[in-house]
Amino acid sequence: MSAKGKNILITGGAGFIGSHLTEEYLANGAKKVVIFDDFSTGTNENLANIKDNRLRVVKGSILEAGQLNTVVKEEHIDIVDHLAAVLEVYTGIRDTEKDARINIFGTLNVLNIALKNSVEKVLFASSGAVYGQAQYVPIDERHPLEPHWPYGVSKLAGERYVMQYQKLFGLNTTAFRYGIVYGPREWFGRVLTMFIKRIFLENKAPIVFGDGEQTRDFVYVKDVVRAHMLAIEKPGATGQVFNISSGRKTSVNQLANMLVEKSGKRLDVIHDNPEEGSASTLQPERIRLQGELVDFVMDSKKANKTLGWHTTIDLKEGLAKEIEWIKESPKRWAGKPRV
Repeated sequence: MSAKGKNILITGGAGFIGSHLTEEYLANGAKKVVIFDDFSTGTNENLANIKDNRLRVVKGSILEAGQLNTVVKEEHIDIVDHLAAVLEVYTGIRDTEKDARINIFGTLNVLNIALKNSVEKVLFASSGAVYGQAQYVPIDERHPLEPHWPYGVSKLAGERYVMQYQKLFGLNTTAFRYGIVYGPREWFGRVLTMFIKRIFLENKAPIVFGDGEQTRDFVYVKDVVRAHMLAIEKPGATGQVFNISSGRKTSVNQLANMLVEKSGKRLDVIHDNPEEGSASTLQPERIRLQGELVDFVMDSKKANKTLGWHTTIDLKEGLAKEIEWIKESPKRWAGKPRV
């Protein structure tokens, strides 16, 4: 199977990753791409550069099963790529019911409608948040699943349903546990975007929380969407969960210093140590996450072997692309961060 000649539905297709997936499916010869998005976080700006009559955009919520079923049926959808979700960890902390409704019950709607309409393949965007605090690094798919936040709990529940529908009902499914996905169109709110905005748009030093030795795994968005294409093509992907990550460890200190060096500006990295859940006195719009992960670095050998997937864009190159994009579109990160 491949995306060529297929009718594709992308839930959350107007979002950061979803808009890149839309471009990739069109480039790979999809017959039609239908975006189903409630535009609570997705934007038309993310789709502005796509000029293709094979694209249709429908405003709707995955909680509205009737509307979603009508779209899948009438558009004769072959493949569903399910990204629509509550994305921010803080949203899940503040409103666990909303997090569960969208990430769990919304996912069940997607699965039931796909099954009812004989959809050929369902892809699911899960998250490395299902692992919680690392017991060892790099984290592989056999690592214990102990989510650290409600967001990780809801993503894990959705993922388990996705796998169950393959085992119980024979629905062809694949799930991806993402590392920290970055690149053009990334939403403003995560540490990388905070650093870039301060350094490149505001000429201010980046502010690092704690000692800055927390480690993270960044994966470029174009590499992520390529994993989706391969999972459609490779029969071995059916019923499987894959880490999609660089497998490379980058400390928060390293990230901040890398960006300062890239800017060529004379800025000294600033350290702040607010309590978890509290705002920084030096950067009031930024709140320190409760239950911050110490190490988050994932092993992607399973995806390498089964899908033939490897990263192609290293962090320095990817950062340059994101910086170039936001310099051209500074208003995209105006206002308060999404947390």
